[in-house]
Amino acid sequence: MTAVVVMMRLYRLSDIPPGIINDEGANGVDALLVLQGEHHVFFAEKASGREPLAIYATALATLLLGPSLLAFHLPPALASAGAVMAVFWLGLLLFGRDEQSGRPRPWRGLTVAGIGAGLMAASISQTFLARGGFRANFLPLILALTLALLWRSWGQTGRRNPSWWGLALAGACAGLLLYTYIPARFAPFLFLLFGLSFLIPFGDAAKAKAKAEWPKACVFVAAAALVAAPILTYFVLHPEDFLFRSREISLSLDSHRTWLGAFLNNVADYLFIFGVVGDPNENYNFAGKPLLNPWEALFFWAGVGMSLWRWRRQPPNRLLLIWLGVMLLPAMLSYNRGHGPNSLRIIGATPAAYLLAGVGVWESARLLKGRIAFTDATAAAAVGLPVTCLILVQGILVYRTYFFEWVGTPNYYASADSEIAAAAHVLNNQPSDSQAVYLIPYHPSNGHYGFEYLYQGEAPAHVIHSTMTHLPQTIEAILKSNEEVSSVKVVDWNDELEWIGGGEEFTVALLEKYGTFLGSKQHTFFQVHTFSDIALDLRWTFYENLEPPSVSYDGGIALLGIALGQGDAQLSTLQPINLGPERTLWIAMRWQTAPGLETEFAVSLRLHNSEGGGDYQRDIVLLNPNYSRTSNWNPDQPVDTLYHVEIPPDLEPGQYELRLIVYDYETLKPTVELGVWKAEAVLALLQVEKGGQQ
Repeated sequence: MTAVVVMMRLYRLSDIPPGIINDEGANGVDALLVLQGEHHVFFAEKASGREPLAIYATALATLLLGPSLLAFHLPPALASAGAVMAVFWLGLLLFGRDEQSGRPRPWRGLTVAGIGAGLMAASISQTFLARGGFRANFLPLILALTLALLWRSWGQTGRRNPSWWGLALAGACAGLLLYTYIPARFAPFLFLLFGLSFLIPFGDAAKAKAKAEWPKACVFVAAAALVAAPILTYFVLHPEDFLFRSREISLSLDSHRTWLGAFLNNVADYLFIFGVVGDPNENYNFAGKPLLNPWEALFFWAGVGMSLWRWRRQPPNRLLLIWLGVMLLPAMLSYNRGHGPNSLRIIGATPAAYLLAGVGVWESARLLKGRIAFTDATAAAAVGLPVTCLILVQGILVYRTYFFEWVGTPNYYASADSEIAAAAHVLNNQPSDSQAVYLIPYHPSNGHYGFEYLYQGEAPAHVIHSTMTHLPQTIEAILKSNEEVSSVKVVDWNDELEWIGGGEEFTVALLEKYGTFLGSKQHTFFQVHTFSDIALDLRWTFYENLEPPSVSYDGGIALLGIALGQGDAQLSTLQPINLGPERTLWIAMRWQTAPGLETEFAVSLRLHNSEGGGDYQRDIVLLNPNYSRTSNWNPDQPVDTLYHVEIPPDLEPGQYELRLIVYDYETLKPTVELGVWKAEAVLALLQVEKGGQQ
């Protein structure tokens, strides 16, 4: 089991995964602030607010290792590995003694604990979560430690007297839970419900038992309250931070169902995750696999059934059921936006699920013992040995799945935002130049926390959202904020990185217009274009004025005008345009949609030679500055788009028509110009010289 844990959680952690997810990268940025002396009990400013335990752990790793992929991913991975060990210890404590007599039952304890922890160690979804840098990994670790210390210290292991220091330590761990992850806020209900379960049926005996156990509960609660006091005080003073993330994922956001309907749909989703369907999010899981495979699910549901049967007689089984139910609630009460179950939100329930599978294996061994004259040890071995072999085989299969089927695929690189980490690594290794400015156009977001954490270069570097309407002003403001700018270096992503979505051509076009192109250098994921002589005394815009044609289409969209240019010069569309040696141009178009438009339009830019044959084509989905498609545009607000067109170097010399087709992105059916009833509109005449020379 230890070998499986170390291999799956820690092997090649310095480069696998190859990047940092944007939202999780906020932990790294705040860890850097911690190292600069900025301390908080709750970090509210980034990524909907985050608890501090993972941030301080990342700060410690960063202090020792420097800002790196290893420093970022190591604390959650160690927490996940520690959770497996804590679950093993808890399983031994819960099932290692008889509930009535207190006599040791080592084979039962080893079977349940070993199988539960082993399945957790060899889980593909837990491997994804452990290596993904998620702060949630601290929740199962602290929760399992809390329950283990509480069980050991309360007097449930055959000890006559409780351990008061142990109870205080268990309470301290319980208080620490609130510093891990949002679902930990449900843990107090777990402790309360499990405690109340000992008082059923209520009566004089229950009152006497409550009176006898009250001092232990007070020590536990007092220690928990003392440790949790700072963050609880913060939430009392800032209730909006306590509720902010919960409101973002409230079931009331489901417009297709009532609150009850959405909740029941989630209940079904999260019950099916145990053996039927899994989380489709590739940040959390592989290929939508269920949390438990079929044989694990069989033992899990057997364990659930037997635990329900022995609810009153066996407190360990009762604890696992209450644990499972309470810690599934945070996920069941969250809106999944139709994306299926979310394995990250149920991470607090996973130890209980795996231990229940261990209970199912043990009960199967008992059934075997009842039919054949076996001792406990022989029965446990008869079932446990094959199951142990299955766990080892599963560990090998999970290793193969993760490191051979997943690592190296396009989705692997995309899910980890690996291109951003690669950019930070390359820019960190560039010669020091405080007067240079790096611009990293990035379609998915404006800024990237992972880049902010990893980039340590002297030159300012900015990840910018490649929007159209305010991009010129944004870049102009960035450059003017520096005392002196000797050069601007723009990251231009490779075309095969389809998940980035493009947009960097807008920044390149602006720098061509307001600077002098010096050259490019190719790297693995991108090339870097360098510009100098930046004109900061001008007002940056895409174009000075719009020219014909203006086209009204029968599909409910209109082209209001266009502008074409090269570098900083806008060229007239009313006469042929000689592309010159660069064979590049930018084209701006202004659009407006009709009210009630439901179609998502795309455009096709094409070059046709004098004989009418097509020699070049580029298709682009129409998006507004918020990256909404045409069906969601405001009909009262025109939308500007800008594209950077590169004419192929092998295109034969001659005169070409630059034509535009607007079509339905879903059906590929073109819309036609009103009154003309043709799909193609000629935008300009382009003259291409031999070899790209004038």
